Amino acid sequence: LSQHHIGPIIFREECIFRREIKFKDQVTITLELAKARKDVSRWTMQHEVILNEKTLAAQITVDGAWMDTLHRKLATPPEEFIAAFDAIPKAKDFEWV
Repeated sequence: LSQHHIGPIIFREECIFRREIKFKDQVTITLELAKARKDVSRWTMQHEVILNEKTLAAQITVDGAWMDTLHRKLATPPEEFIAAFDAIPKAKDFEWV
């Protein structure tokens, strides 16, 4: 990321807690792309925190974009970023925006 002078910026993060997470719990965190522009300059990701492989403990939604770290402005990422984003699993209700 630093060689391209680009990094992620978060506009909004929302967490809905559903169950308590205890110290000994096994926790799995999922990742799905919920929304994105075709050039992936802006995106929404969803995470689920799963306890002991069966119980939904929390849902996290993050809205973000990419920032040019030299000019301190929003930017469109290079093509290789777009290919990496394409590999992220899509949510059932995924939409291009």
